[in-house]
Amino acid sequence: MNDPVIEYWFDFASPYSYLSTAHIDTLARLRGVRVLWRPLLLGPIFRAAGWQASPFLQQPAKFAWMWTDLARQCARHALPWRKPSQFPRNGVLPARIALAHAEAPWIASFCTRVFELNFVDDADIDDVDAMRRLLAELGQPADAALASAQSPEVKQALRAQTEQGAQRGLFGAPSFFVGDALYWGNEQLEDALDAAIHRR
Repeated sequence: MNDPVIEYWFDFASPYSYLSTAHIDTLARLRGVRVLWRPLLLGPIFRAAGWQASPFLQQPAKFAWMWTDLARQCARHALPWRKPSQFPRNGVLPARIALAHAEAPWIASFCTRVFELNFVDDADIDDVDAMRRLLAELGQPADAALASAQSPEVKQALRAQTEQGAQRGLFGAPSFFVGDALYWGNEQLEDALDAAIHRR
């Protein structure tokens, strides 16, 4: 019998994906669920829907509430948090790295650290030197990982993965697929993990 599986779709610019990334690996291990890491870029999905940027930016009141909610959620879960001075940040480079190494044993640690750079350190996550330092911290050959992430094949693969997510009905992040069933939002993470167990 195959292990239960959940697909985790996320964008490094998404603050609610920060919350999910902080918990998904631990929660999945406790349930015996395997996580398939699926980085994507929300920009093309938003533009296809007629928005030039995050929907939160279209509604000032909702945008202000989002930051309040995120501070509450992080406090509730004892997660460090700093409102970023730039939103949304460009996360193309780390997304390419994550896609190129989605099966690596260090993928959860890498993604967690990228989100911390964005939402705790308030740092540029699309910076080559920042990614080189992060990869080195994880004991990885940084230059080789960066070279593979910048290859035409990986660039195209990220575009294709983003398109695949849209074709499957994905409209935001974090999102989770269990089979063809879509779960959207950090608050649905545990529901999706439980569904993966029952689907087995």
